[in-house]
Amino acid sequence: MTLTWIIIGVAAAIAVVLLALSIRIVQQYERGVVFRFGRVVGERTPGLTFIIPIADRLQPVSLRIITMPVQSQGIITKDNVSVDIAAVAYYRVVDATRSIVAIENVASAIGQIAQTTLRSVVGQHSLDETLAETDRINRDIRSILEEHQAEWGVRILIVELKDIQLPEGMKRAMAREAEAEREKRAKIIAAEGEAMAADSLGSASDVMVAHPLALQLRTLQTLVELGVDKNSTVVFPAPLMSTISDMEALLRQEGSAVTDLRAGTGPARLSSDAGGGRQATVT
Repeated sequence: MTLTWIIIGVAAAIAVVLLALSIRIVQQYERGVVFRFGRVVGERTPGLTFIIPIADRLQPVSLRIITMPVQSQGIITKDNVSVDIAAVAYYRVVDATRSIVAIENVASAIGQIAQTTLRSVVGQHSLDETLAETDRINRDIRSILEEHQAEWGVRILIVELKDIQLPEGMKRAMAREAEAEREKRAKIIAAEGEAMAADSLGSASDVMVAHPLALQLRTLQTLVELGVDKNSTVVFPAPLMSTISDMEALLRQEGSAVTDLRAGTGPARLSSDAGGGRQATVT
């Protein structure tokens, strides 16, 4: 009786151990590839699953998007400029079985092929193209990597150039080039402004020739503007001086006429009216 209970106890313990060895849990973001005596017999979906102990082996494979940093590479561009370029690739496993069976380490393989592809693609472009056409370079790298994705059971989602390091001498040369470009634009803008100002002044001079009084009004406005600044010296332009001379001649002529009128000589003389006042009579 005792031996029977011992056998039952051993059998129960073995059953518990075998049950524990057969229970597997597959996470939501995983797929379980089952090998039976070294051969693939299928995939298990997320949740609780069972395998045959000793005979089966379950290999979980993550289906989440993986970020793969591509180490900085020393690359010589098409115009013989040495640059250091780092990139980043995003991929995910779409075929769990193929990603295990077709290649030993899919992450290492993608990292190595991404480095060699980065060097070969960037080496076909000049420095200016590398800096200005990063989108096209990203597409070229991705298209080359996509040639292996079906075979390896992965999908390349994004490949982006992350950092471009230039030599210090090249940075200074590019800075000088940018400054020269800015100076050129400034000179062009200034020349265009001078041309527009010259056209406006030409139109204004045509108006002043047709209307001489406009020049005098402009002169008076300039004097008012000078007076605001409290300047002690005022320079009168020639047209204003001639106008003042004409006004002085007119005032002298009127003054002589009044003098002759009071003296009773010349063409004008004074006479008395009936009320005792005096009036001027012109003969």
